[in-house]
Amino acid sequence: MLYLLSQQILDWAHGSEWESRLAFLRLFKYITVRSAGAAITSLVLCWWLGPKVIRWLKEQRFGQEYADKAQEAGVQHVVDKKGTPTMGGILIVLSLVLSTMLWAQWNAQVELTMLSVLVLAGLGFYDDYAKILKQSGGGTPPRVKLITQFALAAFVGIYLLNLPAKSELHLLGVKAVWHSNLVSTLMLPFYKYPLHIGAVAGVIIVALAIVGSSNAVNLTDGLDGLATGCTLIVGFVFLFFTYLAGNIKAAAYLQIPYVAGAGELTVFCAALLGAGLGFLWFNCHPAQVFMGDTGSLALGGAFGIVAVLIHQPFVLVIAGGVFVAEAVSVILQKGWFKFTRLRTGTGQRIFLMAPLHHHFQKKGWHESQVVMRFFILCVLCALVALATLKLR
Repeated sequence: MLYLLSQQILDWAHGSEWESRLAFLRLFKYITVRSAGAAITSLVLCWWLGPKVIRWLKEQRFGQEYADKAQEAGVQHVVDKKGTPTMGGILIVLSLVLSTMLWAQWNAQVELTMLSVLVLAGLGFYDDYAKILKQSGGGTPPRVKLITQFALAAFVGIYLLNLPAKSELHLLGVKAVWHSNLVSTLMLPFYKYPLHIGAVAGVIIVALAIVGSSNAVNLTDGLDGLATGCTLIVGFVFLFFTYLAGNIKAAAYLQIPYVAGAGELTVFCAALLGAGLGFLWFNCHPAQVFMGDTGSLALGGAFGIVAVLIHQPFVLVIAGGVFVAEAVSVILQKGWFKFTRLRTGTGQRIFLMAPLHHHFQKKGWHESQVVMRFFILCVLCALVALATLKLR
């Protein structure tokens, strides 16, 4: 919005005495300037709206009145979280959407990303509301959530399949240009050549990236500040990747695909960072508000689609290593329990409790220890992900 407005003002002032006075508006052409503006705007919005949203959630009694799963399982060193407002993801999504609308130059990639965020936020809100009504930690049946997520992912994949896109890759001074779509070609970490996988496999990977990332972040959201801090670290990685993918000179130097229009996703990632930092102010231990499924499903889905749009879905697996570990721990726990129950009649567990962060709580780690140590692991995963830019 600000970009279009600035360009219209510059066009109006062209050739007049106002042209030199309004020359500063040319700054809005730069993605770096607009990204900084988006981050600051979403941060300030989050800080300003935070107390109001938390107060409103309390007035509506949108709080967690049921026992936390970790407390029910007998985890020690856990602050009683009953009554803490949930659905705080409203604050993140609202700040993110408004800031992106204000600072980004709208294109198909930004619009598709924002649509995914809003749909998944709506799904998460419905799930959070269902939990509050039941007051049991239940919520929307998993089958319904998965159907909705896969339906969204299929729509995104098919839309991208039919969306003409231009990508370039420079290898050893030779430029390869393909005018096809954003799903049938992807890059593998530590491998410099593009992998052409075809339309069907591309749509499947899109679906797995969006659904998998969305649910992985959702599973990580179990301790004060854990999911929020990890999303900030992963968001920082994709801030770099989207900027480089949208800059033809930087992409050519690093031999990664240049994707026309992908630079605007940098503005989105910057807005996400600002909103996440602002929310962490209220979500750090002891949390004043939880993001709930409203925020975790939306943020996870956003990472999935951004990774797909720059041909780097497997970088998300590396950068989001903590999210992957949390999701895998749940899959292994449930799978092994069902398998051993069928074989022996008694279900056995691999971990003391899943997701993984609760396993370490059961081992006696304080909540703050788990969060900080997972942050450290997430930073290490982020560094490995950034290293894939050169180690290929």
